[in-house]
Amino acid sequence: MKAMMSHEPGGPETLKLTEVETPDPGPGQIRIAVKAAGVNFPDTLIIRDMYQFKPPRPFAPGGEVAGIVDAIGANVAGFKPGDRVLSGGINGGFASHFIADAARTNKIPDAMPFDEAAGFMLTYGTSHYALRNRANIQPGESLFILGAAGGVGAAAIELGKAFGVKVVAGVSSDDKAAFCKELGADETLVYPTGDLDRAAQKDLSGQIKALCGGEGANVVYDAVGGDYAEPAVRALAWEGRYLVVGFPAGIPKIPLNLTLLKSCQIVGVFWGAFTMRDPVKNAGYIAELFEFYKEGKIRPRITASFPLEQAADALNLLQERKATGKLVLTV
Repeated sequence: MKAMMSHEPGGPETLKLTEVETPDPGPGQIRIAVKAAGVNFPDTLIIRDMYQFKPPRPFAPGGEVAGIVDAIGANVAGFKPGDRVLSGGINGGFASHFIADAARTNKIPDAMPFDEAAGFMLTYGTSHYALRNRANIQPGESLFILGAAGGVGAAAIELGKAFGVKVVAGVSSDDKAAFCKELGADETLVYPTGDLDRAAQKDLSGQIKALCGGEGANVVYDAVGGDYAEPAVRALAWEGRYLVVGFPAGIPKIPLNLTLLKSCQIVGVFWGAFTMRDPVKNAGYIAELFEFYKEGKIRPRITASFPLEQAADALNLLQERKATGKLVLTV
């Protein structure tokens, strides 16, 4: 099989298209002939050894795939060769074949294209878990999203509207703001880029409060971090919830006195670990996501597709924060 392999720590340019032996599925596993693979920010970290997990090299990055089942291991029920499925893991997706745990694999509707399926589970799974489980978001509340035009941010916009909340999308450009409006955001905020001094942070916090109405945001979904984090916490309403999703702008330091003053919560979002710790509850969440898809409430916005051998180009778009919506590789 062909795979874009990481042989040494480094940036996207270190990935090499490699011919490797096609693996056979073991007990409880299936092999998927990959048609499309989702591209996500953690892929830029794992190849640099900067992610929570460090697979032994050489390895292919890529945590989500969609394709056709072409081989089944022992003790697997419910799947057969030819089934259209999506699945994922920590890595291995940037390849022509993927060994998946049957328990982490789902059949996809006949009407769901492979590229949308490959861009579905990680972004919507993360954002659904964040809003439904970690924030316990309620109809009528306000939601402010940092990095709203990216993969998980765009998913959070759609899910926020599905949950009946007011959505304010924070982005870094007018083009991204227009994209978020198309997704259903009620309001948009174009925040400044680069380092923010105290005056800029105070101004940003005031803008967030004003757009969310009342005392501020009931929930902040932060997929950016850096200098934007503290202003977002300061913009929380009483008993607000600040969701820690990612920090491409850097890992922030938050003054903990803010949590006391607002009686608010700073809540971590690690959907991948949750899926392994509580697979039963996660299955219920996935079922709700597929219902939302069938009802037209959510749909991955595939804004760019790249052939497998151009994986570095897709990863560069992500790490330079130039991407909107979802990027996929096609095989």
